[in-house]
Amino acid sequence: MPRPSRPRGSLTYGKPPLPLDELVDRLSNRGLDIPDPGRSERYLRHIGYYRLSPYTIPFQQGEPDHLFREGTTFDDVLDLYVFDRALRLLVMDALERVEVAVRAALTDHMANTYNDPHWYMDVAHFRHPGRHAGLLQIVRSTCDERLRGSPDAGEDSLVHRSALEHYLTTYDSPELPPSWLMVETLTIGQLSGTYRNLAQRADRTAIAKSIGLTAAVLESWMLTYVRVRNICAHHGRLWNVGLGVYPAIPTSSKISWLKDSDALPARSRKRLYPVLVSLQSVLNSVSPHSSWAQRLHELLRTRPAMNLAGAGIPVAWASDEFWSRHLA
Repeated sequence: MPRPSRPRGSLTYGKPPLPLDELVDRLSNRGLDIPDPGRSERYLRHIGYYRLSPYTIPFQQGEPDHLFREGTTFDDVLDLYVFDRALRLLVMDALERVEVAVRAALTDHMANTYNDPHWYMDVAHFRHPGRHAGLLQIVRSTCDERLRGSPDAGEDSLVHRSALEHYLTTYDSPELPPSWLMVETLTIGQLSGTYRNLAQRADRTAIAKSIGLTAAVLESWMLTYVRVRNICAHHGRLWNVGLGVYPAIPTSSKISWLKDSDALPARSRKRLYPVLVSLQSVLNSVSPHSSWAQRLHELLRTRPAMNLAGAGIPVAWASDEFWSRHLA
């Protein structure tokens, strides 16, 4: 059942927009050291004051005046922003591999188990008929949109039509494409919903097992990944954001996870760190020779404790055997 909406506020917004030079002056008046106002204006022009402003908070003394701690420079704030961008790109790299693996596991298991490339069209495979109808409508709308659009360019040896366009312009029946094309039309949220809606627990278990997880853990982690991917895709703040939904901590010894019982402090469970661990856990199964852990270590090893704390990452995180075996 959906959560009821919270009540709207009662005030009227009346803050005027400010030009860049006044925004720079505001930061300077609050104590931020800005040696080159023109350079700072250029960054604000192309980043946006309100995108950059959350990165100033760790350097402030607190409300109500939002004054900066003595010695804080514009480059300190900018450096934190650049770090967060690098972190998003790294997380997106892992998310892509995980998402692709789930797509492949879903279609490979269902199509081969039921010997039916169009298994997803059969409502018997799903727990909730209404959600199944919604899935078919999503796929149908994607196909209709593709046929209404301009043909994919190119017929030479280097540029080919998409597989979906080839199916739609070649076959009349079945109406919708086989599942290995269908899964590619889904967003990660739709993919997660399709998995959760499978009727047979045995199917959900087999799909999760193929990427080293249990069904309950995969369902939980996918819900978290939907949120994380949306943040990354919209270039949002990831380093210290409240996700609202966090990955379940595995209880099965068959799932790759942190070895030390103290490696995930309670204060870290509502931060980004368990998401990073969960991504590496899946990569241990689907891409065991990946250098992702090494690249994460390279990004984090020189960051100040404040950066790590904002993501819930313990200072000695890399010493746990879960990570260290990738860093040797």
